[in-house]
Amino acid sequence: MKKFCLTILTLLQLQLLVAQTKIDSLDFKIGQMILIGFPGTEVDPKVLEEVREGKVGSIIIFEKNIPPQNSFIALKKITWTYQHAAPIPLLIGIDQEGGRVNRLKDKYGFPRSITADAMASSGTLDSVQFYSESTASTLAGLGININFAPVVDLSSNPDNPIIAKFGRAFSANEDSVILFAKEFIKQHHKLGVLTVLKHFPGHGSSKGDTHLGVTDVTNTWQETELKPYQVLIDSGYADAVMTSHIVNKNLDEGGYPGTLSADIITGILRNKLKFDGVVFTDDMQMFAITKNYGLEQAIKLTINAGVDIMTFSNNIYGSEIRTVDRVHEVIRGMVQRGEISRSRIDESFKRIIRLKKKLNHTSDFFREDFLMAQLTKKNEEIARQKIVLEEQLADEQKNHGRKKKKRRKKDRT
Repeated sequence: MKKFCLTILTLLQLQLLVAQTKIDSLDFKIGQMILIGFPGTEVDPKVLEEVREGKVGSIIIFEKNIPPQNSFIALKKITWTYQHAAPIPLLIGIDQEGGRVNRLKDKYGFPRSITADAMASSGTLDSVQFYSESTASTLAGLGININFAPVVDLSSNPDNPIIAKFGRAFSANEDSVILFAKEFIKQHHKLGVLTVLKHFPGHGSSKGDTHLGVTDVTNTWQETELKPYQVLIDSGYADAVMTSHIVNKNLDEGGYPGTLSADIITGILRNKLKFDGVVFTDDMQMFAITKNYGLEQAIKLTINAGVDIMTFSNNIYGSEIRTVDRVHEVIRGMVQRGEISRSRIDESFKRIIRLKKKLNHTSDFFREDFLMAQLTKKNEEIARQKIVLEEQLADEQKNHGRKKKKRRKKDRT
């Protein structure tokens, strides 16, 4: 009986290995293009496995993930666990703008933060320097290596329900936005934390909130909203850029939201502003996307538009859960059918690896040939284990068969 149980165990191990055999380089590259949130205030086993298998390249922290007790150490353990499971270092991000958009609140023992508008209100750089350094040092200590900030939207519409209302923009003047955003970024870079400019091509003039539905800025958006991006890109301060889901028919005649628009992402950001870094989406589960586009259509448009990393936070109430396996399945299927080119995936992979190289890791680790060699090595190890288990299973089945035969013979006598 003991031997028979061992055979079953060996068979289960073999089935598990078969399931994970041949980690495909395409799947691996697709994984780098996916950013997800996770539930709860502890390490999620499912997410940890997805990270370990290379199905996910980035994760995002929300307030729901902050342990209420001993918050700093407890959150540090979470980020440490995810990071040490990853075959390629993760981008671990957070929206820590300050003020209303502030996950690390002082009630959890973190330093107090203030809005971009409040930082800029003194008219000097002192406040921006102080609060940005405080934020960056906290993030660095927690193992959070990328901040989805600063907002470089212009506060051009004082009645804007999502930007101006919450003081998220530094100013209505583009030159002031550039000045303060540079200082914000400098303090983060000083402590090894990357930053993301948002929300391209400009959300400050909107009258609506893309969390709730389509927001059209065709009649309110101005060309000056591109200037902060142009200057920060040209001066080397743009680690990455985040798209917005706003509609602007002057920039995209088809009326596609910015995130899904090749005219806006490739035409303006890539070609006109000459940005060849990583482009993140704002959350793909905002209702501006989910109420108007199915998952497959949204993914296809987004990747073909020139975006590199798609955000699926699973953090918006009432929005359909988007699983990692489902997103992988959709992208891989489109590549196989020729709806998304393999070269488009390769472009994003190279940009993402280039961004991750900035995180004080050895350059050799991020060479594509090295990464693919590591993948091959892992597949070879899985194949070797599979052969050993198959041989062990065959021996055990033979032994079990012989014992069964002996028992029958004994029973007849």
